[in-house]
Amino acid sequence: MRYRSCDRYVPPGARSVKIVVLGPFAVGKTTFVGTVSEIRPMRTEEEMTQAGRLVDDLEDLRGKTTTTVAMDFGRLTLTDDIVLYLFGTPGQHRFRGMVRSLMEGALGGLVLVDTRRIADSFDAIDLLEEVGLPYTVAVNHFDGAPRYAEADLRDSLSMPDHRPLVGLDARMFSSAKQGLIVLVSDILAHFRPEPAR
Repeated sequence: MRYRSCDRYVPPGARSVKIVVLGPFAVGKTTFVGTVSEIRPMRTEEEMTQAGRLVDDLEDLRGKTTTTVAMDFGRLTLTDDIVLYLFGTPGQHRFRGMVRSLMEGALGGLVLVDTRRIADSFDAIDLLEEVGLPYTVAVNHFDGAPRYAEADLRDSLSMPDHRPLVGLDARMFSSAKQGLIVLVSDILAHFRPEPAR
């Protein structure tokens, strides 16, 4: 993967915005952060063990051999005055305490959803609702995954109308970046940003 020049410094006076990227196991969080990051992302992926294979649902996930055990980290200069610091979270429920810690100081969250496993996204959405953090739901379009109308997705996810819902491909820079633009635009338009508690 090719990253944009690492000699790009944060513009003077730019606002630093912490964003968490959440979602279930194997939804594309690591791919998303790596795709949009202008620096080489920091990753904490480990090979899946036999014990993990017994706990994690690997159905329809052929080829999945690694998992995030702490976080992914990347940076994206969205505009001259807004720099996003992206924290991709582990997707397994057993890491919920770590996810809560990563949410501290965040101004928003992007929840990735796989339409083959919609119910797996409830935990991430519930956690964001629980701490009162603004969020956008982004359906990651996997090859061969079913596509649904927005109204059906909102109904399946029990999403309020005021929460943004977007479709994206975590492998494509412009598509993934658009998800972040929608999230940041919503934060700026509707909320007085206060870091999560």
